[in-house]
Amino acid sequence: MEEITWLDATGQADLVRSGKISARELVEHSISRIEKLDPEVNAFIHTSFDKARAVADRAPAGPFGGVPFAVKDLFQQSEGDPYHYGTRFLKELDWRAPADTWMVSKLRAAGFVLVGRTNTPEIGAWTTTEPDSYGPTRNPWDLRRSSGGSSGGSAVAVATGMVPAAHANDGGGSVRIPSSANGLVGLKPTRARVSLGPELGEAWAGMTHESAITRSIRDIAGILDVVGGMAPGDPYTAPTPKRPYVQEVGVPVGRLRVGIQVDHPNVALDPEVVAAVRSTATLLEELGHIVEEAHPAALDAPAAEAQVLMPVFQYLDIVRWGRAIGRELTSDDLDQDNWALGRYGRDVTAVAYLEGLYALHRWCRRVAAWWNHDDAGTDGGRGPGYDLLVTPTLPKLPAMLGELRPVPGQPLAGFLKSGEYVSFTSPFNATGQPAMSLPMHWSADGLPVGVQFVAAYGREDLLIRLGSVLEQARPWAGRHPGITG
Repeated sequence: MEEITWLDATGQADLVRSGKISARELVEHSISRIEKLDPEVNAFIHTSFDKARAVADRAPAGPFGGVPFAVKDLFQQSEGDPYHYGTRFLKELDWRAPADTWMVSKLRAAGFVLVGRTNTPEIGAWTTTEPDSYGPTRNPWDLRRSSGGSSGGSAVAVATGMVPAAHANDGGGSVRIPSSANGLVGLKPTRARVSLGPELGEAWAGMTHESAITRSIRDIAGILDVVGGMAPGDPYTAPTPKRPYVQEVGVPVGRLRVGIQVDHPNVALDPEVVAAVRSTATLLEELGHIVEEAHPAALDAPAAEAQVLMPVFQYLDIVRWGRAIGRELTSDDLDQDNWALGRYGRDVTAVAYLEGLYALHRWCRRVAAWWNHDDAGTDGGRGPGYDLLVTPTLPKLPAMLGELRPVPGQPLAGFLKSGEYVSFTSPFNATGQPAMSLPMHWSADGLPVGVQFVAAYGREDLLIRLGSVLEQARPWAGRHPGITG
């Protein structure tokens, strides 16, 4: 079973399909590891073991038939299971989901067996997973450190071998940040690649994207194949891929023009982070790619007017959940910073919101032009024609637990400090471009350090091709944290 623990979801599914192991045996192994390891790391906040056993006994079909899987307790709901959105008030009400979201339905149809739901910060608004409702999820590489956020629970569940893959979503880096902190693969797909239905058409002005955290490139490709695609009533969708993403694994990537970024105008970078990007750049050169220090100039001057957008959506969450539970939420229901952010959003006018949105759209066009290979670039100019941008995923090593929490009596101080950790990730939530974090480096103290790869809009295929090359050139599959049972 030790080999099965570290086998990816694709490999586990192959074993079930070949009859070498049953779905029930896989699920029991996952349950055993959760019961053994989770008390130390706090990745799972709800488990559904009896349901999982019943599903496994029915021998689920599909490309991932019988493989254990976890769902983050944010956005995606599973029928009858607790859904608390990282909050105390929903936990106290024992709020439960009335139905599956469409993504969860697709995961079930693919054969995944849902064993539980994973921890997330309150309303998903933090880059660390330390909600008042359920306490901190600890990084298994160093239990004193943050697991990242907001998909910290899912990342730790995968990193410790409790499940081979887990659901995650990303509104500013929430797939990529915990992937970096835990030595995993995290791909934020192109905007609208995965439907947010049935309740939502888009979230956070189109900046929130659904995906997964995995150990292998072939897993993220396969999961994207089963959950992607337009659903009825979606306001828009991502460009249709030319073929299934699993068919991109191992395909030659060609010679790429790559820009690397190893500085930031507002945040000092840890030397380990710089070393991670530079060593990756050297590897890319050795593989025959053209590598230059270059990045879109617009990244150094974000659209200040757009800062009003997120607080508006935080306030909308406060209003919507108040209606759902039948009373207005108060400052006693949320942590200090989320409440303050919502109060700020309440006072944003409709005109200020739209001005911020339009300013963001103009800025996004300037960023995206950097990838343009056509004669007529954005605003009539020629784009420089880069294929990839390579940056740090995080500007620093994972924070110590408590470091990014709200500071009593100083509203938003903790939130703003937490926000430093999205410096390289959040721009591509705004542009909607696919971006992937890969575990390309380990610090002198043995901490994983992710490197981010950003492609043009709709080009997940390029990221998957390159990722499969790097996975062979600098393997990470054999690296596991000390807390592994």
